[in-house]
Amino acid sequence: MTSAAAPPSERVRVEWRARIAAEYGSAALTQHFVLWLLQVGASPDLIDDGLAIVADELVHSQLSAEVYAAAGGTAPPALDRRALALPRRAEVSLEQDLITAALQVFCLNETVAVPLFSHLRAGTTVEVARSALDRILRDEVRHRDFGWTCLDWLATTPLAELTRAVADAELPRLFGNLVDSYGDDPDVPTDITDDDRTWGLAPAGEYARILAASIERDHLPRFATRGIDGAASWAARIREPAR
Repeated sequence: MTSAAAPPSERVRVEWRARIAAEYGSAALTQHFVLWLLQVGASPDLIDDGLAIVADELVHSQLSAEVYAAAGGTAPPALDRRALALPRRAEVSLEQDLITAALQVFCLNETVAVPLFSHLRAGTTVEVARSALDRILRDEVRHRDFGWTCLDWLATTPLAELTRAVADAELPRLFGNLVDSYGDDPDVPTDITDDDRTWGLAPAGEYARILAASIERDHLPRFATRGIDGAASWAARIREPAR
């Protein structure tokens, strides 16, 4: 691996600065999720796995900070404290919110993160960025598996019926949230250059294509093996109105 042929662009700095905050936020959300697991009496093995993910996400945030600094970034990341906790709805049980979080944060988000980071890593030649993505991608596989393990554990408990009911009710909205994050237009214009790719960036349209492929290849089959009709929920996905 070699250094970038051209100096890193401002787009590179913006992206890696955002990744510092995103990875830190993932650590906070996972820590909150582990608290909920403790409160509902989850398997100790599951709790240990969740705590290991918290540690991973903090490492990812630090690695992202190192890439950002190498790209010339100096401004601290912007952290929104409101986004550092899972939403707790007063009108539903803790168990229902836990199931919803397992679906959104891990089964949906972390599952598509695996092919996304694999794609970003493939075009990365700047050593500090490639090293960061090597570690992140390796960990994301385990983070993805954690979500599906959570569903498998829930299926062995008195929450099994509630899990299926929550999935049927919530997945159209949660799939919509995923599309809002990744987009659904593979041909959206981009300002990402070949030099940017060497720093681990990719155009928004490629995010959309990766999501569409992951839904068919990764998400829907996993839901189907657990008796959840993810295909119907994907077809009925709900996009939140722009604010």
